[in-house]
Amino acid sequence: MTEHVILFAGPMGAGKTTAIRSLSDIEVISTEATNSDRATFDKETTTVALDYGEIGINETEKIRMYGIPGQRRFDFMWEILKDRAMGLLLLVHADSPDIGGSIEEHLEAFGDIVERGGVVVGVTRSDVHGPGALGRAQAATGRLFPGRPIPVFEIDARDTEQMRVALMTLIADVEARELIRGSRR
Repeated sequence: MTEHVILFAGPMGAGKTTAIRSLSDIEVISTEATNSDRATFDKETTTVALDYGEIGINETEKIRMYGIPGQRRFDFMWEILKDRAMGLLLLVHADSPDIGGSIEEHLEAFGDIVERGGVVVGVTRSDVHGPGALGRAQAATGRLFPGRPIPVFEIDARDTEQMRVALMTLIADVEARELIRGSRR
């Protein structure tokens, strides 16, 4: 069976846990704890180690989804999980005061995944924030990886179909890059 390991990354409150819950075929394993950093993002709980879910593509392919904590103080989990990952689904919220900075921080932290695998950026919370976030997100990805087209979507992490489109776009990107690498050998 082919397994794809995908990381869901982004700042606290971007929708990583929600996205995995909307996609997973199994009950999601979650390590939520009381949020002690309400000044950064006002929500009740936050992921402190990981979220885990699975989705079957067909009888021979499975996606293992790992949501990692959005707070830098838990970045040791980033290091543990990124070595196996073949793709990165980066979620950022449209109402972030510095959406470009958040994207650049995460793409730099996970640059090795971007280079060897695939990446898709999803801009969440566009429904509560005015236009312009998508353009700022596209500009940030272009600055950091100018020769690498990175798909950027406005997305609702609660919407299974929207998340599935983003995830399948990511899997297609991973597989295309694998084929390109294989043809160069």
